[in-house]
Amino acid sequence: MARRADFLAANRGRRAPMPGFVLLVRERGDGDPAMRYGITVTKKIGGAVIRNRMKRRFRVLARALLPAHGIAGADHVLIGRDGGVERDFALLHAELAKALGKIMTRPVDAPRDPRRREPRR
Repeated sequence: MARRADFLAANRGRRAPMPGFVLLVRERGDGDPAMRYGITVTKKIGGAVIRNRMKRRFRVLARALLPAHGIAGADHVLIGRDGGVERDFALLHAELAKALGKIMTRPVDAPRDPRRREPRR
């Protein structure tokens, strides 16, 4: 995924927060069975070296787990959290597998009406 609109659309999907990252998953509904993934790491996490290291780790995780555990025809977005780059790779791997399992068990959300805003709590 490369377009900002795709990342914003994924934000309206299901989410699974984990200690090292947040996983967002949104089914596109366009009939294309291809799984897409995107990675985002903000400057709050660290400098360019830290952010790029985290993105490389997420890329390897996504390539390893998404084909087997991801949702076909959906966009998957990994958002890096502070401390995620220091986490053990095996732990991140287990957390992503757990997050994908959580996402699979949740019901698909009904499409939201963009004109109707839900009150904040």
